[in-house]
Amino acid sequence: MIRRFKHIFAACLFAAAAASAAPAASASAAFPERPITLVVPYAPGGSADALARVLAVRIGARLGTSVIVDNKPGASGTIGAGFVAKATPDGYTVLYDATPYSINPHLFPRLPYTAKALQPLTLVSLAPNIVIVGEASPFRTIKDLVDKAKAQPGKLNFASGGSGTVQRLAAELLRQRLGLEMVHVGYKSGGPAIVDVMGGQVDFMFSTIAASSPLVASGKLRALAISSPKRSARLPDVPTVGETVVPGYEAYEWNGIFVPAGTPPAVAEKLQQTIVDVLGEDDTRKRFVDVGVQPVGSTPAEFTVFLKKEDEKWAEVIRKGHIKLD
Repeated sequence: MIRRFKHIFAACLFAAAAASAAPAASASAAFPERPITLVVPYAPGGSADALARVLAVRIGARLGTSVIVDNKPGASGTIGAGFVAKATPDGYTVLYDATPYSINPHLFPRLPYTAKALQPLTLVSLAPNIVIVGEASPFRTIKDLVDKAKAQPGKLNFASGGSGTVQRLAAELLRQRLGLEMVHVGYKSGGPAIVDVMGGQVDFMFSTIAASSPLVASGKLRALAISSPKRSARLPDVPTVGETVVPGYEAYEWNGIFVPAGTPPAVAEKLQQTIVDVLGEDDTRKRFVDVGVQPVGSTPAEFTVFLKKEDEKWAEVIRKGHIKLD
């Protein structure tokens, strides 16, 4: 009798467990059942926003739903990231962030989220910067620029769209690696900075290929070097910083996708695999490459390792450079 009771009790427990697991499994299998919101924590019109919109259309087509891009700019991306970190972890609110994600923790005294609140899904893309000077600049190569900085400490200046940007930190990384003394000229955004470099008011800056290559092609700007380890197919004649003045130099504007921590594994996996599939499409790849961006599509583990390296690199640059928010 006791043995029979034990069997009945065990069967009941199994049935209860199966019943409780079934809705979760069913929900994951049915995902998505409604539109997905892709939060971009930057203003419309920027490179992150433009690439997010390319992905949104293709992801929606593959998943059979709409993917709505929702711009939530402010505080260098922290407002939008904080919004997603507090969202229900069901896969319907997703963050499309960029390099400031790795920079902000070392500049802001407090963030509206913790690193553990956001779960890395996939590294979407890498975009190197190019070192640009105006057409009338005396610098024909990156070595010319470095030689001038060494010969006349403190006389050379460089522009950026703000202290928390890759433009600023890429130049600071160059300065630190070579022990140079240069003056930073900060702007509210990259556009006005490029205009002043073009006009000769500022000596140089690091800028994205997308923002500057048309002006390089027209002769209004000159590209001296690129911040990636390899040359770009878009600018094959432009050498890398690493092959010219700083071996091993590397600095990127990256884009990546996160979900709130606690998102069901099956849902996260479905999203990640869909994004990777989209990034493998010929049309998507072409649209990325045409603006000087390298599509990636990593695993969550690979993205996590990448983020750790980015965090360590920019933390050191900010600390050594005594960099503060503008």
